[in-house]
Parts: sequence; C-alpha cells; structure tokens
Amino acid sequence: MAIAIALVAGIPAAAQAQDTAAADDADTANQVIIVTGFRASLENAINEKKQAQQIVESVSAEDIGKLPDASIAESIARLPGLTSQRVSGRSNAIAIRGFAPDFSTTLLNGREQTSTGDNRAVEYDQYPSEVISQVNVYKTPMASLVGQGLSGTVDMRTIRPLEAGKRVVSFGARGSYADLGKLNTGSDDMGYRVNGMYVDQFANNTIGVALGASYTDEPYQIEEFNAWGYADTPDGNKVIGGSKSYNTSTKLTRLGLNGTLQWRPDPRFTSTIDAFYSNFKDDQIKRGIELPLYWGNATLNPDYTASDGLITSGSFDDVKGVLRNDVFQRHAKLYSFGWNNKWEGDDGWDAMFDASYSKTDRNELSIESYSGTGRGDLGATDTIGFTSKSSGTGFTHGLDYGDYDLIQLTSPQGWGGTQIAQDGTSIVGGQDGYYNNRIVKDELWQFRVEVQKHIENGWLDSIRAGLNYNNRSKSLVPEEYFLGLAANTDGLTSVPVPEEYRLGTTDLKYLGLGPVISYNPIDLINDGIYNLVANPYGDVVVKSYSIRERIMTGYVQANFDADIGSANLTGNIGVQANWTDQNSKGATAVLLGTNPNGSPNVGSLVRNESTDYLDVLPSLNLSLRLPSDFVIRFAASREIIRPRLDDMRASLSTSYTITGNVAQVTGESGNPDLRPWRANALDLTFEKYFGGKGYISAQFFWKELKSYVYKQDITIPSSLLALADPGNGVTISPTAQIQVPINGQGGKLYGVELATTLPFDTFVPALEGFGVTGSVAYTKTKIQPEPGAPSSDLPGYSKWVANGTAYFEKAGFNLRGSVRYRSTFIGEVSGFAANRVRRRAASELIVDGQIGYDFQEGSALEGLSLYLQGQNLTDEPFITTNPGGDSRQIIDYQRYGRRFLAGFSYKF
Repeated sequence: MAIAIALVAGIPAAAQAQDTAAADDADTANQVIIVTGFRASLENAINEKKQAQQIVESVSAEDIGKLPDASIAESIARLPGLTSQRVSGRSNAIAIRGFAPDFSTTLLNGREQTSTGDNRAVEYDQYPSEVISQVNVYKTPMASLVGQGLSGTVDMRTIRPLEAGKRVVSFGARGSYADLGKLNTGSDDMGYRVNGMYVDQFANNTIGVALGASYTDEPYQIEEFNAWGYADTPDGNKVIGGSKSYNTSTKLTRLGLNGTLQWRPDPRFTSTIDAFYSNFKDDQIKRGIELPLYWGNATLNPDYTASDGLITSGSFDDVKGVLRNDVFQRHAKLYSFGWNNKWEGDDGWDAMFDASYSKTDRNELSIESYSGTGRGDLGATDTIGFTSKSSGTGFTHGLDYGDYDLIQLTSPQGWGGTQIAQDGTSIVGGQDGYYNNRIVKDELWQFRVEVQKHIENGWLDSIRAGLNYNNRSKSLVPEEYFLGLAANTDGLTSVPVPEEYRLGTTDLKYLGLGPVISYNPIDLINDGIYNLVANPYGDVVVKSYSIRERIMTGYVQANFDADIGSANLTGNIGVQANWTDQNSKGATAVLLGTNPNGSPNVGSLVRNESTDYLDVLPSLNLSLRLPSDFVIRFAASREIIRPRLDDMRASLSTSYTITGNVAQVTGESGNPDLRPWRANALDLTFEKYFGGKGYISAQFFWKELKSYVYKQDITIPSSLLALADPGNGVTISPTAQIQVPINGQGGKLYGVELATTLPFDTFVPALEGFGVTGSVAYTKTKIQPEPGAPSSDLPGYSKWVANGTAYFEKAGFNLRGSVRYRSTFIGEVSGFAANRVRRRAASELIVDGQIGYDFQEGSALEGLSLYLQGQNLTDEPFITTNPGGDSRQIIDYQRYGRRFLAGFSYKF
C-alpha cells in the first residue's frame, strides 16, 4: 500500500479479467504464494503498464491513504518527471516535465474542474487524498482526451461501487505534530485527521453506492524571513534594503465529501451520478517586524564588513521598526457534480452522454496592522545590527518590542500619508494598516456526447467520435480599505493596545529580535478600534475582471490492434478540433482631476472585448510489444494549453517601487486577445520487464513551442493613471512601465526520464521483501522570454527532478523511506496585496519516511494497519534569491520544520 509508479492506460475490462484469470490459473498450478500490500501494488502496476496505449503515470488509492501526504499533490509528485512546489510547508501544485502548473489541466472523473487559484491550475489542497480512488497523469494526449494540457493532464478518479464488486467499510485517523512548536501565542503544534469510506451494492448488483468523508484540522508553523531586496551603495556594494519577517502560524481545516450512485438495470447500460464537496479554510496569523533599512530613513554605519560586493554585516542607526500583526485567511468552497450515462451494445455500438457542473467560491482576506514607538517622526528609533548569511539576515536590537507601554497602535512610518475617501472620511498621519479581500468566483458547465463502433476481424479495433461543450466564467472583485485608528483625530495619536486584546508576546528568536506584542487585528476591527476607509484609487478599480470562455470540441479517433510477426502493435490515431470564443471585461483607471477635499477624481474606461479562434490537434500513439518482454512506445501530437485567465483580463493595475525619493510606477495589464500556448510534441519510450515484478524504462520527449506567452514592457505617461500620493516627500516618476502579455514564437524543450521498480528477490531470492522504485528526469529548455532575448527558464522549470523509495515489506511489517529532489526553478509566491509574484527558488531535497504494521489474515485484528510517519525529516527550507543572480542575496527563507504523524486505518 504505497505509490504504484506505472505507465497505465485504459485497459478493456474483458482483457483485465482474462489476464487475471490466467494469472490465477498459473498461481494455482505452481502453488505460488500471492503477494499483498505494497509489493502487490507495484506488480499490478507493472502488468497494467505492459498493456498501455498512452504514456501515463498512475497512483492508486491505497498508496495515497498510507503515505505521509497532506494532499494528493505530494503523492503525485513522486511519479516520474513530476514534482511539486511547497506553500506553507505542504505541496499544493504540480509541475510536469519542467512546466509550471499553468501548463497542465486537472480533471475529476474525466471532467474539467474550476480552481481555487487565480488561474486554471487546480490547487490540490482542496482534494483530500482519502476520497480519491486513483490518479492518472497523461503525458501524451489522444483525440478523445478532452481538456488536455500541454505538459500533461491529471485525472483524479473516485471509486465506482459496481466495479468494486463487494462491500467495503474503512475508516482511519491520525494525529500530527509540528516540531517548530507554537511559534505564535495562541497557535497549536498538534492536529488530527479522520476519514471514512463506505461502498456497497444492492438489488442484485444493479445499484451501487459509495460515500466518503475526510476532515482535517492541522496546524503548520513557519519561520518566514523576507528581504525587501538589496540596494546599491555609493562604494559599489549591495546591502539589504529592508526586511519584513514573521512567525507564521497556519490552521488548516478542510471537510471533503464525495458520493457516487450507480444504476445498471441492464448489463449494457450504466448511469452514474457523482458529487464532490470541499470546504477549505487556511487561517494564518503572522507576527513580526518590518525594518525599513537602507531604503528607509535609517543610516548605514561605515564600520561594515563586505565580501565580493555584498555587505554581510554592519548596523543601521535611526531605524523606525513597524511591528506587524497580520492576518491572512483563504476560504474556499468547491462543488462538483456529474452525471454519466453509458451504453455498451451487443451489436458493437457504444454510446455515452455526460453532463457536469463545477463551481468554486473563494475569499482571500489579507489584513495588515501596524504598531511602533510613535506616529511618523514621533517616538524612539533603534540601532539595528545585521548579519546576512545563507539562512537570511539576522539582527540585533536595543528596544523592547514586547513592551505594551512602548509599542502602540500607530503608523510608525506614516505610510500612505493622508488618506481621504470619496465620502470625505479621512485618515490623517498615515494609514494604520490595510484591509484587502479578494473575492473570486469560478463556474464551469460541461456537456459531452460520444459514440464508438467496435470492428472485428482486422487491424482496426474501433472508431470513436464525440462532441464536448464547455462554458466557463471566472471573476475577481477586490474590496480594499485603509485602516485608521478611530481615536486618531489630530494625525499625531498613537493608541496602546487595550488590555482585553493583549495576547502576550511572540518571540522572534530566529531573527534575533526577541518578543513582540501580539493581538488579533480582526477583533480590533470588529469592535471599532479601527475604522475602515474605502480605498478610492484607480489601482483598486482595475483589479476587477470577468472572463468567459466557450469551447466546442469535436474529435474522431481510430483504435487499432495488429500482430506484426511475433510482435503486437496497438495504439490510436485521431484529431481534435477546438473552437474557442473568449470574452473579457475589465476597466482602465483614468485621472479626471482632483476633488475639493484633495482626493483624486478617478474615472474608469470599461473594456469589453471578445475574440474567437480554432485549434486543430492531431495525435498518434503507438505501442510495440516484443516477445522478449520489451515494449517500445512512440507518440506524436499537437498540444495546447489555453492562456492564464488573469493574463486575459481587460484591466490595468499599478504599484510603486521607491528608489531614493522617486516612486517608479510599474503596472500590469491583461490581453483579452491572447491565444494559447501551442507545441508540436514527440515521445519515445523503451521499457524492459523482468517477469511480472520489475522493470526499467527510458522516456525521451521533445516539444517545440510554436506559440507561447511572454510579457512585454510598454511606456506610458504616469499622468494618465490614477495614482495615490506615496507621501514622505517622494515624487512620482513622469513615466510608467506597464507589462502586457503577448504571444511569442519559437523555443524548444526536451529531456529524458529514467524510471524503475526493482524488487531485489528478482535477482537474489534471499532478499525477498526488499526493493526500490523511483525515477530521475533531465529537462533542457531553449525558450526566449521575448524576441531577441537570451534563452531562459520557464516558470516552474527544474533541470533535474528525481525521486526514490526504498522499501521492506514482509509478514505485515513495512518500512519505507522516500526522497524527492528538484533543482532550482522560478516559483510563484504571494507578494504585496496577495498578488502572485515569481522568484528564483533554490533546489530542494525532501525526505519522508514511515514504519508500520498490517495485521495479517487470520488475526483477530485483520484489516487494521498502524503506522508512524515523518515529513521533511531533514527540515529542508524554501529559499528564493534576488533575481540579479547572486545566491547570497536571500529574498525568502522559509523554515517549515519537521512533521510527525501517527495513526491507523481499518478496512473490512
């Protein structure tokens, strides 16, 4: 019961039954002992792999249920050529063959799903591993695979009760412990997870029911260093410009429910209804100190130490720290329903009709709350010593930031200046925090019809044809407010945290900054300590967008099966045509003048643009099986992935980057006319089997991108934009640089994946129970980010990806150790105002392990499994560095710690 790595394709049920019967006869004749558990899972995968028509990686339900995985993403990340990016210490996004999650699509029971993210990529935090029966990752497309991605297609499958053929009742529970401890006052370091599944058949096996549920309540702790960046000094060195670092404590709660009802009144007809629901809450409290250093009003003392152009240690005088008690809440509800009707006629004709609906409602709330020694120029400053090293920058300090008499609610830096809303409400002396709620709604209808004709007595096995219609809409609406203290009427007031809201202190010992005052800003908002003043500026107006896509897909596919001498050739050839009609609505803010109260008079130009286009996607998949247990596979195809939804927005947003006394204006605009990424792809795979127990394979792939999306800078006058006053005497640059996504041409990506499963007793019988399974992948990219520029990495691209599991399983005892490695890549993290930003991430090596015991057949506790698991046993951090290329210039250093889990599962 662990990962079964295999190249799996849809195998006809009759063929499976025939193979199983043959195997049973052989076992009976030769009195072979039947292997169970993890080794059986691997052997089943190998036997299925021999019959595959596509290149597909697979992981089964039992594998997911007993591995130390918080989400399905961590299980999928162990498959050949796949890896994941960690967010808050857990994997929630998958990269396939060096491509970011944006380049793949995810299906549930063959149907496209809405996303809880800003784009199309599914975030796997939404899907409890216990309610999924199987996950197939298709690396090559075929015409009948609707919703395919450019790098691959992930298809998650829930259990089919009539195919299960028997009653199954299972349940399990586990406890978890985060070894970083309770980083924030009021947080937890222990959690739990429970799950259950019921499968049964009724009415003489004509009705089947499957019900599953999973509930998670687990904490995650993060030591989170972040640098503003690195500034140039007059002597030619670079020095940290500022720091914003936290103790972050996350409480992840998730309820996942799924149900399947099947009705088979006739052996030829099956009707299936599926439902899936996920209620996901990621609640974070972040407490730390923001230190404006070289890019603030602080003074760098001359007695610093520099090495190879980087100032590694020194001190700043006159530092006015901004204490942060921030909240980040990500709440999402996902609904998915499907109805499938399938007819398998006696005359060789099959037909299918499928209808589905998927919906996601998401709120992403970010609240910043500031405190310090006084408002603006008032209050004490500090001397901050610093040492920049490979784990980020550590500090020394003189002030006691845990003193509630010294540290008060205020705007220490006067950020934002005087804020005046359109209704005349004002905040004087700088904002005391910020409130940003992003409301995302995503809805998808899908309808599909298909017919298939089976053909006997020839190399042509069957012909399939179908039509699919998708109607998807996604919108983002931001709600943004300035926080202002109700008691601050003269622009000078600072307010002590009222006694009833004080939560003690949080120790920033990993930064060297000691204890800091702690409170919950939501309580202060709810009780009127803070006022919410609506942000009237244009950069809020233009963050809203609405995207609508309508896609009609038609396809025809021929499947064939022919003997060539002593070899057997199977495969399919077909073509898929996609007619796309896309529409984007948004706004571009314009500055109409100044209101009498001094606030900007903001208007907006509404954009409502549409376009349509056609893509024709041929595909070919061949599998040649030789009698020497050698299989050669070849695939050729045209692949696409539609552009990011947020890249298609018809809106423009802006922000500042302050250098000295000048605010450089930058911004982003969408492109409603954007076309998909398109590629021509070739795959060649060689597989050698060792009986039915082991194999080794080499997969070669090549993709030539005919169309891709890059961002181009354009320059416009800043006077045309509605911009807030940056304050503190800072002036706005006369021009603004706006990035716009456009379609480019050219570029290649190619690589090789080596995979194996080797039980040692295949070669040395005395080593029965021992074995290894794993893979290593190398990918090379030659893609230009823009015309004329040097080749560079795509987002999510890692040159090397490797994973491996060594195992021992015998007599109920099981012991496993797993490693996952990915080389450096461009990752996507949460930036200012919860916007997504890309940064260079360092390589990672993740080590997990487990030990357990399964009570054997005949035992009074048969069906019970006990296990102890460990995640991230080497405490591998997540690190990003300055885009300039100096790996010593650490931007993010996030330490997640180790996690230990103990639990059980019981099935009868």
